[in-house]
Amino acid sequence: MTVIKETDFGTPAVHAATTVRLTIDGRQIDVPAGTSLMRAAAEAGIEVPKLCATDMIDAFGSCRLCLVEVDGRRGTPASCTTPAEEGMVVRTQTDRLKGLRRGVMELYISDHPLDCLTCAANGDCELQDMAGAVGLREVRYGYDGSNHVTPRDTSGETNPLYRPQDQSNPYFTYDPSKCIVCSRCVRACEEVQGTFALTIEGRGFGSRVAAGMNEDFLSSECVSCGACVQACPTATLQENSVIDIGLPEHSKVTTCAYCGVGCSFKAEMRGEEVVRMVPWKDGKANRGHSCVKGRFAWGYATHRDRILNPMIREKITDPWREVSWEEAFAHTARELRRIQHQYGREAIGGITSSRCTNEETYLVQKLVRAGFRNNNVDTCARVCHSPTGYGLGQAFGTSAGTQDFDSVEDTDVMIVIGANPTDGHPVFASRMKKRLRQGARLIVIDPRRIDLVRTPHVEAAHHLPLKPGTNVAVLTAMAHVIVTEGLCDERFIRERCDWSEFEDWAAFVAEERHGPEATAAYTGVDAEALRQAARLFATGGNGAIYYGLGVTEHSQGSTAVMALANLAMATGNIGRRGVGVNPLRGQNNVQGSCDMGSFPHELPGYRHISGDETRQIFEKLWGVELDSEPGLRIPNMLDAAVHGNFRGLYVQGEDILQSDPDTKHVAAGLAAMECVIVHDLFLNETANYAHVFLPGSTFLEKDGTFTNAERRINRVRKVMSPKNGYADWEVTLKLAEALGLDWSYRHPSEIMDEIAATTPSFAGVNYAMLDQKGSVQWPCNASVPDGTPIMHIDGFVRGRGKFIRTEYVATDEKTGPRFPLLLTTGRILSQYNVGAQTRRTANSTWHAEDRLEVHPHDAEQRGIRDGELVKLASRSGATALRARITDRVATGVVYTTFHHPDTQANVITTDYTDWATNCPEYKVTAVQVSPANGPTDWQQSYSAQAEAARRIAEPEVEPAE
Repeated sequence: MTVIKETDFGTPAVHAATTVRLTIDGRQIDVPAGTSLMRAAAEAGIEVPKLCATDMIDAFGSCRLCLVEVDGRRGTPASCTTPAEEGMVVRTQTDRLKGLRRGVMELYISDHPLDCLTCAANGDCELQDMAGAVGLREVRYGYDGSNHVTPRDTSGETNPLYRPQDQSNPYFTYDPSKCIVCSRCVRACEEVQGTFALTIEGRGFGSRVAAGMNEDFLSSECVSCGACVQACPTATLQENSVIDIGLPEHSKVTTCAYCGVGCSFKAEMRGEEVVRMVPWKDGKANRGHSCVKGRFAWGYATHRDRILNPMIREKITDPWREVSWEEAFAHTARELRRIQHQYGREAIGGITSSRCTNEETYLVQKLVRAGFRNNNVDTCARVCHSPTGYGLGQAFGTSAGTQDFDSVEDTDVMIVIGANPTDGHPVFASRMKKRLRQGARLIVIDPRRIDLVRTPHVEAAHHLPLKPGTNVAVLTAMAHVIVTEGLCDERFIRERCDWSEFEDWAAFVAEERHGPEATAAYTGVDAEALRQAARLFATGGNGAIYYGLGVTEHSQGSTAVMALANLAMATGNIGRRGVGVNPLRGQNNVQGSCDMGSFPHELPGYRHISGDETRQIFEKLWGVELDSEPGLRIPNMLDAAVHGNFRGLYVQGEDILQSDPDTKHVAAGLAAMECVIVHDLFLNETANYAHVFLPGSTFLEKDGTFTNAERRINRVRKVMSPKNGYADWEVTLKLAEALGLDWSYRHPSEIMDEIAATTPSFAGVNYAMLDQKGSVQWPCNASVPDGTPIMHIDGFVRGRGKFIRTEYVATDEKTGPRFPLLLTTGRILSQYNVGAQTRRTANSTWHAEDRLEVHPHDAEQRGIRDGELVKLASRSGATALRARITDRVATGVVYTTFHHPDTQANVITTDYTDWATNCPEYKVTAVQVSPANGPTDWQQSYSAQAEAARRIAEPEVEPAE
């Protein structure tokens, strides 16, 4: 195997309706009008030397190495900035050009340390390559102290131009002595990432890249996305892993296992050791970009905390005992069958993972239905985006987002509600920011001032800082403005929707009680600001809605999703590029885990378990009779456990004790069970209550597929052997065999073939097709063999779009004298979900603990100072954490993240849920904040229980003969 090489065409592709024909070095080529001569040459197979040019960023024309000659033109224009024209005759290699290029390269090398043999980029350095390409054989200029290469000049005096290395960032090193001031890193930070953290300081030989104003990289605005490192043509910006390990010798393309963007990466390896993860330029979700998590935070795969051997114990108070895989499977199967014999068939269940592959998730729900013979299967996707499935399913007929990510390039107005893309979905956020810099308008609906509201280069047209829990009222008020001011798209509605249902809905939202002035009293949103935002969305051109957990994780989550669908249909913003209703999925395979039938009432493809025809498809293939009654959701399992009716649970890749609401209730339910099986990488919080631990595998150790937020099915490819011995799908397979099931899968591709054979939206999907196309968006079947980037183009899946009344019902969670503040929660850029992976990487440099954001007014009233420990208490429980005083939150609102188990934010949250799906109401909890002297009693008892529960007995040693 070798490292996969990607062609760098020098400048971005041009999309034009017309083409031009030109001749380059005697070869005729047709290219879109406006294509640079450099790219035209590359497409003809001719490589023009370059240093400042790369096709991820716009042409700059500074290095003067890509000079060419054009017949009929004077001089030697730069090929990167010269567009191709009809009939041009171009020469890239003449004696004149050779001399000019050697002279340019000689000047570059005169200001560069010649330590190639010991340089980390030796063999992967464009400066080195170009020196060879232009035939440079000598450098006539020496190091006399007038350049920036050496710390001292020839007389021994300190060189004022020299700058030491910056090693502040945990993932890469900046060496100014090797900088050629090509500005590629600066431009990548601006054009690709949109952070504008880098600049060029100084003049002449003193010019160098700088991070901020006399700051190091760690303390600057740099978000460590890696775009600058990827763009750098020398070792100026170099991954520390490459410095430590050396250059990779082979690579494979796979998919990131963090958020729902689903970025494609080239895993570059030496043997079975990852050297670096490089964003794949042909990845259709990320287009060659990345964030700090996907780019750098893969070290958890080899972390010392990882459990690699199966373990069992009789009671949760016992220490763990390491056993063989064979013993673990036999013991687990024996316990599950005992429980069913003793308590009944419904006494056990399973939980699938949104971090595992589609194939692994499919097997777990199959194990429950065909092996346990019930429908007691649920997934963490229900505790985040189940209202998306229900709400969009009711309105449109499908349970997923309507667009691909590329669609944002044609958006004129964006609504971002209940989402924080720069932290939760940063790669897509960069594309959003780029479109906003090009002139698109933004409406942010969020109780917190997220980064998109105002940065130095992006500012929202409107920020509606609503009171947590009032999404439905705000969205219905926006609909009121659109209907009463005659801003609806009547033609679209008559052609695509049920007109009588629209009329009923329009009459409902037009009622005076839904007007902005009437709702402002309890939403906190200024009436005029809301009116202006509604008008902008209705009249501003292509309108797209992007939303997250701040919409779904409410008691009215499903209602809010339907309200968003109403807005899109009323304004005609559905069924073409640049529009749509787009959920930003939290974890890498939230969409896939839903698609694969992880809910107790649905088989794969969102088909209800009661449907005889659908059930018969699986019964015939699986050879068992399936239960037609829906099973238990996670909260129902926990309730039944407390009541003594539910006794066994298989949990794959999910930490319900940290991620599910009302931690005390979760702990009580788990503690009441007789056999909890945790299948994961680490001894997570749920494992404190487990009786069996089955070691899991990382995304680097398995084959399969993930489905991202845009319904894109992406290949996951194994780049190293599973350190625990088995990929996760194999563990489930072995457990099924121990239970007596005759499963014969030899590879995940066979599981996907079964998915395709049983699930219409996946009917055309197989690994060979994915390898050929790179990825595809479902539905993918005989009628749409190339997949479906945009949904509902000619009509809705359900036939006609359905308008639904969205009556606002205030949450039962109320503030009062004891608990006067509202807590809402979210994520931060450097950490992911419950932090099990990212906390075991250097990402903790940026976020070592959860903090509570408190408005200065609320802090002053309570005598709280920045950085001090505070007690956060609700009707459910209390925890202690440090305060961050900030006006990003409104008065009366506090905010925290949930990445660290020692904080355990969910001990605060209640058991209120969405009316339709039981999705927890994480985003609205009445709390009080007060100064604290130390951890709460609950934190202390939890820490002691966790420490005792994680003891591992020393293996018995055979006595020597």
